[in-house]
Amino acid sequence: MSGGSGLQRAQQFMILATGLYRASHLTVGVVSVARHTPGAPAAWGILATAVAVSLTLYGTARAGGWFGRRWVWCDVLVTGCALPWAAWWALGGPAVYQNGWLMLLGGSASSAAAVGLGIRGAAASAVLLLATSLAVHVVVAGSRSAELVGHLNAVLSSTVMAWVFWWYLRRQGALLDAAQSQAVTAEAARARQAERMAHHAALHDTVLATLTTIAAGRVDANAAPVRERCAREAAYLRRLVQQEDGAPQRPGVPAPGAAATAVGAALEAAVRSAECLGLRVAAQYHALPVVPREVAGALEAAVCEALNNVRTHAGTGEAFLTAAGGGDGALTVTVVDRGAGFDPAAADGSGGTGLRRSVHARMAAIGGAAGVESAPGEGTRVELRWPA
Repeated sequence: MSGGSGLQRAQQFMILATGLYRASHLTVGVVSVARHTPGAPAAWGILATAVAVSLTLYGTARAGGWFGRRWVWCDVLVTGCALPWAAWWALGGPAVYQNGWLMLLGGSASSAAAVGLGIRGAAASAVLLLATSLAVHVVVAGSRSAELVGHLNAVLSSTVMAWVFWWYLRRQGALLDAAQSQAVTAEAARARQAERMAHHAALHDTVLATLTTIAAGRVDANAAPVRERCAREAAYLRRLVQQEDGAPQRPGVPAPGAAATAVGAALEAAVRSAECLGLRVAAQYHALPVVPREVAGALEAAVCEALNNVRTHAGTGEAFLTAAGGGDGALTVTVVDRGAGFDPAAADGSGGTGLRRSVHARMAAIGGAAGVESAPGEGTRVELRWPA
């Protein structure tokens, strides 16, 4: 019961609790039949019916995550209402009270109805079960008032307590979900602020430093190295503006307790590293999510390796990077070049093997995946996906 939202965990707990309540009544039934009517096939048949209905009710609830209304009503009508009359018809009046577990089933049926049918359905089922207990008491000869009061109290108290427990757990689950949502939102805001600070530091160390140096007249603005540096920093500014103008970064799916970070700064670090080594990178970003810090680090390293492969093996000075977030917090990063390409099946230790081993290993370590597509003369395409 550790996974899922607060509401889902509350539902799982109530399925377990009411299931154990029913199991206790069925255990009493086995002991009672074995003691009082061991040679009566009808008694064992009634017990088997109760077990079958119970397994169906709780089996479907476990499989589907919650009680199905039709199965709850089936349980109420069969175990809570029909089986006492079946025992009276097949075994005789005294056997109903000798097998008192039959009446106890009304209590566990009312508890399942209280949580699975809503307040109106719970009230209707409680009235039906109370009426059954009263009618059986009136019809069965020799029945006693104390037994009637006990059965009526079991049905009523089971209904009320199960509903109160379910209301409380559902409320606590909603509060827990709200707290988790606020924590994710706050962590996403912190990550975006950290990314802005990283961009501010990068602007100070690159664009502002270059402009200050040119303004002071300490370098020739027309010199080729200065123009090349200005071109790289202009490309960085365009990417930065593109990120600010695009869709806001969305929270991804960081693991519990994992520090989150905006992935844009990590990708920019990889791009700037490649540009410093002379590779031109045209990058585009769209709706980047917030991801766990180790995911951002692995993506940065994988992109660096892919860009290094372009610079070293592709025979071209330009690469194209795109990164886009999905609606569910997923992220896809693609690095493409129009260089020499290679045959992935025949790679023998050059760029192809480096991509497969280094990039694939990094992505697999964070629960992601990588794909490499290439052909001689057709360039190379590396796709990184998180989660896989």
